[in-house]
Amino acid sequence: MRYKQISNTLFIENRDRFIAQMKPNTIAVLTSNDVNHNNADDVMGFTQNNDLFYLSGIDQEESILVLYPDAAKPENRAILFVIETSEQIKIWDGEKLTKEQATAISGVERVEWVQDFEKLLQLMAFEADGFYLGHNEHVKRVTFNQQTQQDRMILWEKKNIHCIIYIVFPKLHGIYVQ
Repeated sequence: MRYKQISNTLFIENRDRFIAQMKPNTIAVLTSNDVNHNNADDVMGFTQNNDLFYLSGIDQEESILVLYPDAAKPENRAILFVIETSEQIKIWDGEKLTKEQATAISGVERVEWVQDFEKLLQLMAFEADGFYLGHNEHVKRVTFNQQTQQDRMILWEKKNIHCIIYIVFPKLHGIYVQ
C-alpha cells in the first residue's frame, strides 16, 4: 500500500459536500484513470483520477462511482463499481479489492462489479433529468491524441443516455460542479 489507510468518513464528507452542489434529480458518474502501457509486456505505474479518489478513496483501475442522491430507490443513491477479480487477474495484475474491502475504504454501502455498470445506469437514467461527468479541465497537451476513460464515458453517455450532461471540473481541495 502506498499510504496509510484513510478513514472513510473523509470520503463520506467529501461526497456530501459534492452532492450538496448537484442540481436536483441528477446523476454524477466519475471514472478511474486508465492503466497506461509502455509496450505489450509492461505498464506504467497506475495513478488514480484525483476526483474519484477524493470522493471514494478507491485507488484501483476500472472503478466507477455513481452518485444519485434523489434516486427513488435508496440503494441507488451511491453505487461503486469495481473490477471483479479472479485467480488469473491476481497472478498477472495483482490483488484487487473485494466488494467488502471497497465498502470499508469508501463508505459506499452498495458495491457492484464494473461489468454491470451499463445495465444498472441505463435503468436509473430514465428517472434522472441530467448527468454530471468528470473531465479534466486542463488543455490536453500531453494526451491530445489519446482517448481517456473519461472521454469514453462522455461519448458513451451521449450515445446511450439522452439527457442533459454537465461536466465536473477538478478544483484545488476538491471538485465543483458547473
